[in-house]
Amino acid sequence: MSRLPFPACRSCLAAVLAAIACALPALAGAVSFDEVKREFRPSDTAVLDRNGELLQRVRTDASVRRGQWVALSDVSPALRMAMVLSEDRRFYEHSGIDWRAVSSAAWGNLWNTRTRGASTITMQLSGLLDEDLRRANSGRTFTQKIGQTVAATQLERSWRKDQILEAYLNTVPFRGEIVGIDALSRTLFGKAPSGLDAREASVAAALVRAPNARPALVAQRACEVMRAMEPGQKIDCDALDMFTSAALQRRAFDATEGIAPHAARRVLKELREAGETAAPPARQAAGREAAVRTTLRAPLQRFALATLQRHLKELRGRHVEDGALVVLDNASGEVLAWVGSSGPLSQAAEVDAVTALRQPGSTLKPLLYAQAIAERRLTAASLIDDSSAQISTASGLYIPQNYDRQFKGAVSARTALAASLNVPAVRTLVMVSPESFARQLRAAGLPLRESGDYYGYSLALGSAEVSLLSLTNAYRTLANGGRYGPPMLAAAPAPAAKDKASDKAATILDPRAAFIVGDILSDANARTRTFGPDSILSTRFWTAVKTGTSKDMRDNWAVGWSQRYTVGVWVGNASGASMWDVSGTSGAAPVWAEVMRFLHAREPSRAPRPPAGLVEAQVTFGPGADGNPLEAARSEWFLQGTEQPLFALDNAGAGTPAGAGAAPRITAPADGTIIALDPDIPPLHQRVRFEAEGRGVQWRIDGKHFARGNSAQWLPWPGRHVIELVDATGKVVDQRKLEVRGAGVVAKSARR
Repeated sequence: MSRLPFPACRSCLAAVLAAIACALPALAGAVSFDEVKREFRPSDTAVLDRNGELLQRVRTDASVRRGQWVALSDVSPALRMAMVLSEDRRFYEHSGIDWRAVSSAAWGNLWNTRTRGASTITMQLSGLLDEDLRRANSGRTFTQKIGQTVAATQLERSWRKDQILEAYLNTVPFRGEIVGIDALSRTLFGKAPSGLDAREASVAAALVRAPNARPALVAQRACEVMRAMEPGQKIDCDALDMFTSAALQRRAFDATEGIAPHAARRVLKELREAGETAAPPARQAAGREAAVRTTLRAPLQRFALATLQRHLKELRGRHVEDGALVVLDNASGEVLAWVGSSGPLSQAAEVDAVTALRQPGSTLKPLLYAQAIAERRLTAASLIDDSSAQISTASGLYIPQNYDRQFKGAVSARTALAASLNVPAVRTLVMVSPESFARQLRAAGLPLRESGDYYGYSLALGSAEVSLLSLTNAYRTLANGGRYGPPMLAAAPAPAAKDKASDKAATILDPRAAFIVGDILSDANARTRTFGPDSILSTRFWTAVKTGTSKDMRDNWAVGWSQRYTVGVWVGNASGASMWDVSGTSGAAPVWAEVMRFLHAREPSRAPRPPAGLVEAQVTFGPGADGNPLEAARSEWFLQGTEQPLFALDNAGAGTPAGAGAAPRITAPADGTIIALDPDIPPLHQRVRFEAEGRGVQWRIDGKHFARGNSAQWLPWPGRHVIELVDATGKVVDQRKLEVRGAGVVAKSARR
């Protein structure tokens, strides 16, 4: 059998290819190197802080794992050598087609002998750049092979060799979802492509030939590459086998690595909802990852995260594993720090506790007192009775308790709020009404799911669920004199951000009331009754702060502001499990205090100036049961027209100004009250409190004398009863009907 000489074969093939090239449309050669680089899209998006520092990389393309475009000069010489020796030995000699390899492959196919493939790096790249030429699972068709060959010759005419190799290394698939040398280097070897050594480079080159082969086959191929790279050197293939197996199991390149995962996901979601893409062209340089800039401060974010994690480690013995923190700029509403979880300390690290809905406890009280003061129902000096209260509701009696289960008697609104007393807060909500307070909370941006009547009087103690972000922003409203504006996480040009903040700001609360509440929450003396004289809430610079704890100690909060910043902290468990012995000052407050100190290490914080319409006046307080003044005389702030010099108890014990009289009447319980006896509580501990206004009054139950005075404790027994209030002349001036439901054993105990 005669054979054509190789030059003749080459001439024939070249003529055939030239003819086909004229008939086929322009393929990959029509695409420039700059276009390929510009259209390259990493699989992750870089989320930056306000100054361009990387905070987080977020995976935004789940179909592939693709890193950044890497310049050829940033690829290690070992990797370049390994790739050329493995895939295309004569890469720098041919013009897109290796005719020797083609002839050898054709001759081998003719005689059924195994030969190396004839596909050059340029031909492979043409298949990667053109979907029509891409290899299918069953291999390329004859037409695709011809088109790939033509495209390779066109690429070689318009591209330099270094450009071809650079594009190839950035677009070639390696293993599984990994595409490009940057993703491969970081995933398998935990380093940049510039640092790959000969052993790592040989494994990378071996994967191009057999991306999804078993580790043993990849190691065998890598050993062959190593021998080609280091001829004459002894290669330890067994050691390379172990190294390859370990590398193929490694997943060191995490596309969602960083210090702000929850904020990153949030800002990308906001951009999508706003109609923008996660990687708008204006934010992405050619061949570089998409970048989104936020309002966060990277140094503050790192400090906040480290502080929260350190404090939570100290609380692990008290069954606390989760926490969150957010810092807002008062003027602009920009989010400066966003820590959504405790990270590795948490069993639910993916849950963003900044946006999760939780019960806020006493942290709603400042908004309640601000509303009551704005509506002139209270002043900061008004006396409120902190004693056992039974408030009738449609579903029965509501009996609030203080955190320490103790009562302080008559206290001023200033003391009640600063010391976080529950009963005065509930009495204040009775004045305002739950529905009116719920409307105020919604105006402040708190996402209440139900009506105020649904929550009832427990709304004063935080029975509704809110997020840390919305609660902190509501406190920012107090810091801004009652002006509400939404928080901002996505960065905008400075003038645009300023305009956006001012356009959406709306006054939802009397600035005078907001000022008074801030003055109360900054008053260390006023909070002494609950928090002591040397509380962690006290700072060396001006701050206003409130803590809160939800039912069963499931949530602990500390939220407050300085002249420039508002900081909110939550600690608890994402699962909703209760903490053990965590108070308002041992849970979130230490983190709040540390972050505030960090913010004001070199920046002063001064008390705000009082707005117009406020009056500062001296006040004194009347005597209590022990004959001493209820509170020390002081200077107090008032809405103009509400000021008065003396606050004292009347004979009925109510916290009304001295000299105010009241007609005898029953104030509690309400008419028609139904009292359900609890079988789990000892009968002697289930007492109903009667309250009345007026002087010299007496109580009758079912026509029989029961007690004297404005208040009385009654041990209930099942049945329907008539409660009568009798004045000093023996005349019945008021009455209530109520019903007690419960077990017979309670009734027997009561009669004894």
